[in-house]
This record gives sequence, C-alpha cells and structure tokens, in this order.
Amino acid sequence: MDKKQNANDKDMNANAAAQPSACERSGRTLLEGERVRLRSVMPADYRELYDLIHSEKDRTWTEWDAPYFKDEEEEETFEEFAQGYESLRARNLPWEPRLLIETIEGRMLGTVNSYWEHKPSNWLECGIVLLRSDTWSRGCGTEALRLYVGYLFASLDVPRVGITTWSGNERMMRAAARIGMRLEGRVRRCRIVRGELYDSIRMGVLREEWEDLYGPSGRA
Repeated sequence: MDKKQNANDKDMNANAAAQPSACERSGRTLLEGERVRLRSVMPADYRELYDLIHSEKDRTWTEWDAPYFKDEEEEETFEEFAQGYESLRARNLPWEPRLLIETIEGRMLGTVNSYWEHKPSNWLECGIVLLRSDTWSRGCGTEALRLYVGYLFASLDVPRVGITTWSGNERMMRAAARIGMRLEGRVRRCRIVRGELYDSIRMGVLREEWEDLYGPSGRA
C-alpha cells in the first residue's frame, strides 16, 4: 500500500463515479475465492485489526509495505484508527476503498485498498498488505489482489488499475504479474530501504486486458 492512499481518502466522496450494488448498500461487500474472501471492515473488526497492525509480535510485513515511509509515520491511537474507518463508512461511497482479507474459515489476514492517484484522469491505484507472514507464498495475496481488482473494474468506470511498489518487494511484483499486470514504469534508485537504494515500480492492467483474461464483467 502506498502512502498516497491516505492523502486521497478525503477526496473520495466527491469523486465517486459508480452506482452501488445491493450488497454494497447493505455494507457487506463479500468476494470469495478458494483461499480467501474479502469483506467490509465492520466496527466489530476494529480492535482485532488494530492489534494485528500495531501489537502483533509478527512485524515482518513492515519490512515490505512501503518501508521507506515508516520513519515519517506516527503511530495512531485506537481511537484515531476507529474514527478513520467510521469517517470512511460515513461517506457512503459506491465502492469500498478498503476491504478486509480473511481465510474462508474467518481468520483475519490483512487488507486491500484503493485510492485515486489522479481522479480527473480516472487513474486508480490499489494495494494489499498481508499482516501474517505465515500466510505468505501460499497464493492468498495473489487471490485477494485478483478478487479486488476484478471488483474495482466491476464497480468503477476506470480504464486501468495499477499498483506502486519497490524493486525489493519481489513477492508483490510476482503477485501483480500473475493476475495480469504489466511493468509500466521504473524510477531507478529512488527508494532507500535499510540503507540500500531500490527502484520505484509501477505496474498496471487495462480494462480490455483484464476482460481478455477474466471476461467482460471484470469479475475474476
């Protein structure tokens, strides 16, 4: 997930561009695959999700999720965290910019998110974070990303969906490539991670490319 998501959240209500489905109006978007399902983050989830992000002993995910921004971020309180989600819910958007990832059995794994890089151009970016490293390299992240990108194409009139990552995050790049995203841009040696220079990476997939892979509905 890229830091710019937070800066764009405040613009989402004014910039919404699609009609909500019945499922979305009920506040319980649900997308189910073979390994994971995606659903709305509900108030009952706030404490577990907050603790998973801030208090869980397994902090491996912080080494890969935009680690070049970590020194600039201030840890939010639970009250601030909950208020952020409540503010997002109150906007009544026609799509869900954040969904919870969980196993089919209901174990919380992480989140997917989307944000406008440039709304006048319909330039939409998305991201994913799996907070439990014991679920990595098992196809959970790839399936969650595929489900979410399909949901975005089905929900919004956008020509492309993309991700932004860094060249050291090979798992993210492989997941994006597996679902049909292509390398679109590389800014060389502009990210410092643990004292080393890495490239900034842009990958994306066009609607027509997605539909060639998964059908005209955009649903995977």
